[in-house]
Amino acid sequence: MTLMRYEPLNLLNQLQREVNRLFETRRFSDEESGHVLADWMPAVDIKEEPGQFVIHADLPGVDIDDIEITLEKGVLSLKGQRIVEEEKEQTTQYRRVERVRGTFLRRFSLPDVADADKVSAKCKDGVLEVIVQKREAAKPRRITIGV
Repeated sequence: MTLMRYEPLNLLNQLQREVNRLFETRRFSDEESGHVLADWMPAVDIKEEPGQFVIHADLPGVDIDDIEITLEKGVLSLKGQRIVEEEKEQTTQYRRVERVRGTFLRRFSLPDVADADKVSAKCKDGVLEVIVQKREAAKPRRITIGV
């Protein structure tokens, strides 16, 4: 007979993860077509500075060549995939798999002050940094009244 330790909090945590996974799947699908757009969403931090917006996205294990950044109609999209090593998957029997694999997608609506022509990105140590510069504020000008 094997003795097993009863840990109710572990069961609660597992239930919470499963419920979250159910709701996350719906969030990543296209409402009109019903197609699933992504398997997971990376965690992001968005910071506004005086002259720019800075977005940091956690993408550990994602190759830079597998990341696509697009900007269209004021929407910044980060998409790509974390590739599964199939050879190791088939030969190894995992006891637990928690790291998310597959396609990811994040979309952000940019404010009107964002300059679509001045967007840059770099990736270091699994953190993608996207910098969106702000436009210079339009200065008010005096309009003369003609007679």
